[in-house]
Amino acid sequence: MNSKTSIKNLTIIAMLNALAYLLMVWSRALPPLVPFPPLRYDPKDIIIIIGGFFYGPLTATGMSIVVSLTEMITVSDTGVIGMVMNVVSTYSFACTAAVIYKYGPKKKTLTGAVIGLVTGVIVMVATMMLWNYMITPLYTKAAREDVAAMLIPVFLPFNLLKGSLNAAATMLVYKPLSITLRKLHMFPESGDSSDKNKKSGKINIGIILASLFAVVTCVLLMLVFAKVI
Repeated sequence: MNSKTSIKNLTIIAMLNALAYLLMVWSRALPPLVPFPPLRYDPKDIIIIIGGFFYGPLTATGMSIVVSLTEMITVSDTGVIGMVMNVVSTYSFACTAAVIYKYGPKKKTLTGAVIGLVTGVIVMVATMMLWNYMITPLYTKAAREDVAAMLIPVFLPFNLLKGSLNAAATMLVYKPLSITLRKLHMFPESGDSSDKNKKSGKINIGIILASLFAVVTCVLLMLVFAKVI
């Protein structure tokens, strides 16, 4: 990948980050769907998934961290814990969808996109059920038993609705956006598609990140069961 292509791709990623942030700010003007704990619909995942479809799961990971960190610094009132929960939610959704779309058996097809998005919603919902059980009591000061009682009637439908809306919106936006970028000669050129070794390296890094995430989740669960947190 030459320097001109790299600059072009970085420009597109920066634009996607800015758009994801603006969508997040807009959504915060809306009333929360659930007043306590405050659960808001957040459309930034739409843009981050598109970034993952363009460039792969590592880009989606980086975008989820950058946008969530910027949100924490500028408009969020939940601090580091809120940022971590944002990253976990977006990471589990966007990276799952991007991995299946970029590297699955139906890669870079409509079927692959649908399978990736549906799987991403399922993984995100399951992940957030677990992480809400572990983390929500830490920043809301609610009893863990009360949070556990809210998992099925509150957290499950909220995350399922949010994930489904973002998946549907991604399907509507991705193709027109990619066509527009092609016409402007700005469509991202992926280096991993032309070099099998680079692709293998990116997959290996993705496996390492997923493994680290699983380890952190297991450690937190053990701390919860040991009543340390």
